[in-house]
Order: sequence, then C-alpha cells, then structure tokens
Amino acid sequence: MTMNAESLFQPETWHRPGQGPRYLQLSRHIGRAITEGTLQEGQQLPAERDLAELADVSRVTVRKAVAELVEAGLIEQRRGAGSFVMGSAPKTEQSLSTLVSFTENMQARGRVSTSRVLDRGLFPPSPDEIMALGLSPSVSVARIERLRSADDTPMAIERSSLPSDILPDPEAVETSLYAVLRRRGQAPSRAIQRVTAVNVKGADAQLLCLPENTAILQIDRTAYLENGRPVEFTRGFYRSDIYDFVSELRPDGG
Repeated sequence: MTMNAESLFQPETWHRPGQGPRYLQLSRHIGRAITEGTLQEGQQLPAERDLAELADVSRVTVRKAVAELVEAGLIEQRRGAGSFVMGSAPKTEQSLSTLVSFTENMQARGRVSTSRVLDRGLFPPSPDEIMALGLSPSVSVARIERLRSADDTPMAIERSSLPSDILPDPEAVETSLYAVLRRRGQAPSRAIQRVTAVNVKGADAQLLCLPENTAILQIDRTAYLENGRPVEFTRGFYRSDIYDFVSELRPDGG
C-alpha cells in the first residue's frame, strides 16, 4: 500500500476503552479514513492476517469490521484478490433555494426513488412541535418517519410533523408528502432550513448503511402556507458522501 499502514491501523489511533466493541471501532476508523480521503478509491486494504497484526486484534475482529464496511458500501471484497476501497457514489445535488420534495428531486434526475415508512400516526405534540408549528398542547400532530432511497441506495431519513388539520390521515402518504398536501390544497409556499453537521449513531447509522459516527448533514425545515401559517416541521438526516446541498446567492442591490 502507498499509505503508512503502520500508523493508520495502530491501536492507539482507533481504539478507545469503553467506546464499544473493537470491530465497530475499527470499522468506524477505516470508514472515516475513506470518507476523509486518507484511503482512496481503488486502494487495497492489508490482507486480513496483516491487518490483524497491525491493529493488534484477532482475525475474527478484522473480518467483522470489514463486513461492516462492505455493508456500508465503502469496501468491495474481490474473490482471490482482497478488499478494496470503493469509489464514492456520484453526489446528488439538492437546491436550498427551491422547495421541492425528495421524490420530485430524484425524478428530475432520472433516478428511481422509494420510501420506506418507519412510523406514522397521530400523536400529542412534543414541545419542539408546539414551538415550530404554533400548536396548542391539546391538539394532535401527524408524524411520518421515512427512509428515503434512490436506485436502492439509502440516502436520507426524514421525520416530518404536521398539524392534524393539515394532514388528518398520515396513512395517505405513501411516497410524496407534498403530493398529498397539494391534493388537499395545503402545500407550503416557502420554508426556512437550517443545515448542521452531525455524527450518525445507532439505528440511524444502520438504516443509512454507514459506520457509526460518520459525519452526515442534519436539515431542520419549517414550511409555511402563503398566509404565513407553519404547516410542516421536518428533521432530515442526509448522507454527506452522496448528497450536496447547493444555494444560489444574488447581490442585494445595495
């Protein structure tokens, strides 16, 4: 390998006592090295025996760590040749200045979008939902949690909340939330979004097929009707390795 494998895989660079199983810590460490470009497309990992010796772990630990990376789409195992870093998928651009749904964005790019509903229903509103949507604590809020994929690649988790009079039947949403809102004449006309970087953990990491603590994008969006009423609060988690958010800036004339 062209990199300094001795320093990259030494235990002191990745192992932290009490921070989870060794195979997961090693998997996350290699995953970060790939996403940050330390390990590049086409580069071969050391053989299983060599990697176990460098990392001071068993070959079983190495095997499980590599299996996590294969599941995340970061490593490709070639029979008789070894394990190789896969190239990152082409990034999908999403405008921050245009209010379109995930489904519409994927269709415009000729990609097949799918949504897996993780949870939905009517619930008492949380404090965040009361604040974002201007709700009374006594009314219900419609919630929809979906895993969004394009061409069978998991891309985002979106958790949307709406007032129950705007979306009285969450079961009506199969693929596009905005398509349902348009049919009801309740589609938002503008939105405010806040983008932050977070590290994905737990079940969300598994859903997005990423090693834990991989950096992703969190976008909180509050959408409004023309009359100014807030009707949607969505918190989305997007894979930063395949998603780019783009905004157009114009001079203010001053």
